[in-house]
Formats: sequence, C-alpha cells, structure tokens
Amino acid sequence: MLPHECTSRQHAGAASAPRPPSAAWLALVLVLALVAPLLPVRAALAAELTVSCGRFAAETTRCRDAARDWAEATGNRVRVLSAPSVSEDRLALYRELLEAGAGRLDVIEIDVVWPGLLVAHLTDLGPYLGDLREQFMAPLIANDTVDGRLVALPWFLDLGLLYYRKDLLDAAGIRVPTTWPALEDAATRLQDPERGGGNPRFWGFLWQGRPAESLTCNALEWIASWRGGAIVAPSGRVTVDNPRAAYALERASRWLGLISPSSVLADSEAQTLAQFAGGNAAFMRHWPYVWQTLNAADAPLRGRVGVAPLPRGGLQGEHAATIGGWQLAVPASSRNPRLAADLIRYLVSAEVQRERAVTAGYIPSRPALLKDPAVLAATPYMATAADKRLTLVARPATVTGVWYPEVSARVQRAVFAVLAGREDADAALAALARGLNLLSQRGTNWSAHALAAPEPDNAEPR
Repeated sequence: MLPHECTSRQHAGAASAPRPPSAAWLALVLVLALVAPLLPVRAALAAELTVSCGRFAAETTRCRDAARDWAEATGNRVRVLSAPSVSEDRLALYRELLEAGAGRLDVIEIDVVWPGLLVAHLTDLGPYLGDLREQFMAPLIANDTVDGRLVALPWFLDLGLLYYRKDLLDAAGIRVPTTWPALEDAATRLQDPERGGGNPRFWGFLWQGRPAESLTCNALEWIASWRGGAIVAPSGRVTVDNPRAAYALERASRWLGLISPSSVLADSEAQTLAQFAGGNAAFMRHWPYVWQTLNAADAPLRGRVGVAPLPRGGLQGEHAATIGGWQLAVPASSRNPRLAADLIRYLVSAEVQRERAVTAGYIPSRPALLKDPAVLAATPYMATAADKRLTLVARPATVTGVWYPEVSARVQRAVFAVLAGREDADAALAALARGLNLLSQRGTNWSAHALAAPEPDNAEPR
C-alpha cells in the first residue's frame, strides 16, 4: 500500500476562493470523453458506469479487476479512471466536477475526512443498501453518515499503530508497553545502551509533530488515550478544553529531548519512517502501509519489527487509534445511482475485501473478516485491528463538515505551540475552544455555509 500523509489541512475550507480548472481536471474530462469501455456490450440496454478509484497504478488495477467482475456478472459496462494521487489535488478535482454537476462519474473513492465536506454532492446510499451498514465497523459507518444520510461506505481501514524493535525488546527482556508511562520507561531503557554502543542518533520514540494533518491524528490519539474526548463531540459540542486533554499534550511535550528528537516537530511521515527503518529508534507511531516497507526483501530491519496497539493513558485509559482509510460514494449527479450503489455493494463485499486483505494487506472494514484465519495471517497488524481493547477514534470531520479543514488547522497550531514550549496546554486549549465555539455558535451550528471563515486565533503561518 502506498504511503499517505494523513491529510486535510490543505483542503479548501468554507470560504476558499474559486480555483481555475486544473490540468488534472482537463485531463480527466478528456479521458471521460474518449476512454474506451473496459467491456463489450452484452445487452442493448446495458448501462455504462464510470468509476474513479486508486491512488497509484497497482491500486487502480485492483479496483478495475473487481469492477470487471461485477460488470461481467450483471451485463453492464464499467470505465475505471485513476484520479490524482495527491489528496489535495483529488479533492479539488472532485469538487470541480461535482459542483459542475458532471453526470459522468458514478462511483468515486474518497478520503475518510471528506464525507462532511462533499455531503451536498453525494447520494444517500441508505435507500439502496438496506441494513447492509450493520455489517461494517460502527465507527466507520458513523463517520460516513452525515445528518442521518449514509453518503459513503468504508472500503478499507487505516489506523495509527505502534511499531517497535522486537529484537531490542527481546534482548533487554522488556515487554511491549501497553501504557504511555511504560513506553516512556522502555524507550529510555533501550535508547541509552544504543547510544552508549556508538549510535548517537538513536532515539526511543518517533512520531509526527509538524503542523500538518498527521499532528491532528497524533494529538487525537494522545487525548483520547487519556479519556480526554475527541476535540469536538458527535453532537457538535466543543470538548477539547478539559484537564485530561491538557495533561495528554503536556506529557507528550516532555518527550522532546528525552525520548524523542526535536526534529519530530518538522519531520514528515516519510522522514519518520526513514529514521526508524535506518535502525535509529526503538518505537514509532505510523500507519499500516509501512509494514511492507520495513519487511521488504532488502530491508535492514526485516523480521526484527513488531506491531501493537498504541499505548493507553495509564491503567484506566484507552488504546486509541485515529481512523484513516478510503470510502466509496455515489455522486448526486450520477445517472445510474441504483446501479452505482450495487457496484459499491460488490466492491465492499466480504469476497472482495477478503481477497484484498490476503493479497495486499488492506484492513477490511467488515469486523467479521478480522476473525478469518487467512486474513489474520496476512500481516501482523490485522490482529492489532481485531484487538478488542482497541478504540477507533474518528477525527471530527463529519460533524464539522465544511469547517473541518479550518478546525484541523487550528488544532495543529494549538498543539504545536504546546509541543514547542511556546504556550502551556491549559491556555492553548482554552484559546482553541474559544475559536471553535465562535466558528460553530458554541457547537450548535457547524453547517453555516454562508458564513465567511473568521480570522484564525493564532496568526502563526500554516
């Protein structure tokens, strides 16, 4: 699976200015007009659906193969088009097409934080799918349901994971830490001997602290692990200003210089992975896709890395993991919404998800599949995703809707200020809560599309 920076800060918000047609948009329009159907006409009345899916070539091929199977079984035709691999470009392209009412797209693959952003242009799948939603993970269905409308179905799950040097823990007789205090202790105990042995670049714990969506993901996990809430509650109420959330951030800030390098405040997910893969850390927070990188045939750490749930905040805390992943949706402008919903039903079916899990490591969005021995044997993180102790935490994107990019940007600035030692957590979260309450009329109205986005509380450049 391809690396993806946990994205959304860069997405256009409620008050974004119109963008000129992009090269990607023009290219896709041309392809939509000229691309040949994948399948021959089987019947005179066969419908033709156009699907946009895949973040890279191999993923598009998998989508195309599955769509071909559905088309052959139903006698319809399908065109599968790849979309821009960069999330920002893909969202901009989708917005341009959807706002123009382009009826040529029937199924689109969207990021987990986009349902609330695109809800005005997506079809309610509920009437077409009946009780199918009950077969998927409840947090994912909640994420894809906006104002009671199921506007997408989860295709696969991503989540935050703890990677650790299995060989070092075994040699030191240290168990995999299950709480943040235990991780701090283990990181120190492993870091000091490695440095004393001649590797001054070795650190105990790597994570992503630069002002980007990955920081929102990390901060949400820290806060939720100490039972400090989810920044904004599903009801819309702003909950981030509380003692447990402040404690979580203050504790994370103390890692810098002790078990984490100051460079985490500037490193991307790719840079974090490179440092860990180079043998320079004992623990790392990252996404499932890095398992394949760490265990490639020529990887220095092949066979020496383990994976586990992220630690909980003390004995009464939660093993919290921020939800990532991609969903399938039907544009409201589709000319064949019933058939498009049926195609999605097949693409997210147990049969297709099982094959994708076993052959490519995609975590199924159907919990029943995480009991399948073949799926559990595919990669170690499947068992982690199936761990009953795990709490999946969604970013507040669905409830905040078009305001989510602004919400996430404000969260990043506040958290970064605490990590960098510029502000204490209590003051930073109080200011953050005031700003979010102004945006939402104290959490009662996140759908005020006509309001201009106010100036951010913190003028620090994004």
